[in-house]
Amino acid sequence: MDANTATVTTTLRKRLGQMLVEAGLLSEDDVNEAYVEAQQVGIRMGEYIVQKGLVTPEALALALSTQLGLRFLDLMRTNIQPEATKLVPSDVCREQILIPVETDGRSLLVVMADPGNIQVIEELRSMTGMDIKPAVGIPDEIKRAINISYRVSSEIEREVGQMVPISSQVRAQEQAQQQADSDLQISQAPIVRTADLLLAQAVRDRASDIHLEPEADKLRVRLRIDGVLHESMRLPRDVHAPLISRFKVMAGMNIAEKRRPQDGQISTEVEGKRIDLRAATSDSVHGEMMVLRVLDKSVSLMSLRELGFSPAALDRQIRLLRSPFGMVLVSGPTGSGKTTTLYASVNMLNDTERNIMTIEDPVEYQFDGINQIQVNEKADITFSTGLRSLMRLDPDVILVGEVRDSETARIACQSALTGHLVLSSIHANDAVGVLMRLADLDIEPFLIASSLIGVVAQRMVRRVCPYCSTDVEPGVDDQAIYEAEVGEKLESVKRGPGCNLCAETGFLGRIGVYEVLLMNDEIRRLLVTGATAAVMREQAIADGMVPMRRDGMLKVKQGIVTPTEILRSVYSIS
Repeated sequence: MDANTATVTTTLRKRLGQMLVEAGLLSEDDVNEAYVEAQQVGIRMGEYIVQKGLVTPEALALALSTQLGLRFLDLMRTNIQPEATKLVPSDVCREQILIPVETDGRSLLVVMADPGNIQVIEELRSMTGMDIKPAVGIPDEIKRAINISYRVSSEIEREVGQMVPISSQVRAQEQAQQQADSDLQISQAPIVRTADLLLAQAVRDRASDIHLEPEADKLRVRLRIDGVLHESMRLPRDVHAPLISRFKVMAGMNIAEKRRPQDGQISTEVEGKRIDLRAATSDSVHGEMMVLRVLDKSVSLMSLRELGFSPAALDRQIRLLRSPFGMVLVSGPTGSGKTTTLYASVNMLNDTERNIMTIEDPVEYQFDGINQIQVNEKADITFSTGLRSLMRLDPDVILVGEVRDSETARIACQSALTGHLVLSSIHANDAVGVLMRLADLDIEPFLIASSLIGVVAQRMVRRVCPYCSTDVEPGVDDQAIYEAEVGEKLESVKRGPGCNLCAETGFLGRIGVYEVLLMNDEIRRLLVTGATAAVMREQAIADGMVPMRRDGMLKVKQGIVTPTEILRSVYSIS
């Protein structure tokens, strides 16, 4: 930085402090102290005062906008041109916290966290050969927009290009089962980088699963985001074997075994976040495929009120959890949020007066004050054996990860009868289907009736993006679906055309739809006398249970989801 640029930048920082004082956001003493300390640690003054919590990022951005006479751009509602992002490399954007937004071929609009940095603006002008028009943005929004706009595809292509010349060496090394991890990383550095980039993209996109699927001439990579698979990229076929081997090494699998299915676990750090992954492989027609389930440890635990329970359903769930004994089962297909509901339930019960113990496979979230046990089949710790041993440890509340077999189901029922509150998950289509599923596991109806106190059935559906959604007239199909369930006309429905924040999908995040069945004398009588599922369901609805589809349609009325999304997730053949 030359002397003139340094003088201008220092003047701008002092003017920023003055503006914050005039706006009543900081005192002069605060500004002087922040200016000195920011220089000592070598960061921008604006960044320092936000880190210290002296001002909010929004207030700082607006102050900068006013001070410098520049536009303030809300990136949540700004469309970013792909032509603009191609002009500035992603590493420059991340380092300087800026993102190019639009270009007309002669000028480039750039949203910056520090638009007063003359040196960066000059570097951008030299790099692009265009006139740079700076605008002000909120740093966190800029970082989010960078993650959305800059995909890892080009970086992976560069790494793959470096890998191809050594592919024969890679294949030779794969034949040696005892090859050390460190040697593998050195010899396959491009593949190591490719694997890291894939994980980083998955975390940025909020993916729950990464699918690596070989085809005849390509390796297809798909990400499951908000419950729906999206194709992320297609890689050369030569990448398939070394990439699978890299993830196998990370998961502690046998890289020489390609025919038999394997599973393992990976624990790593991605962009400052602690991430655990469950890896599973299987042979296919075109080679070995792999699926990685992403468990983001940095995601905060949600409460029951945040999951999507309606007031009536939440009241029923809380009544179940207040019971000192009995069994509560949460049902739904894979990926429907059963574990999240169970975790929110035990978190509500967690206090010093209760001994809460869990047996899980795997332990996805660690609680303070709760004793958690990991299933370990090699040590003969399964759900059934672990649950049997828990009974001798004086528990008040027991969480069993899943009821998978007759033995686990029977021990869980007996535990509920001996004065313990047992929470677990089970695979069934709806609340009444859980009763049928337990019977299918050879549990006698009288034992189910006496031990089970309630069932929660659930699905996860995609939320309409709140940043780009608008009211539109419902289509004929949407109107028919809604009227059939609710019995009234749907005036409008929320739909999102797509924006930067939802990756142009129109959906952002998910919410649960629920039905909560309380076991009462009438339901127990029907169960013991062998009534059909349809009869028991009618009785449960008469007793106040709101079915999942109706719960979903009520969320449509609130503008949270769409009718077609409810129909997709809460499917009925009728």
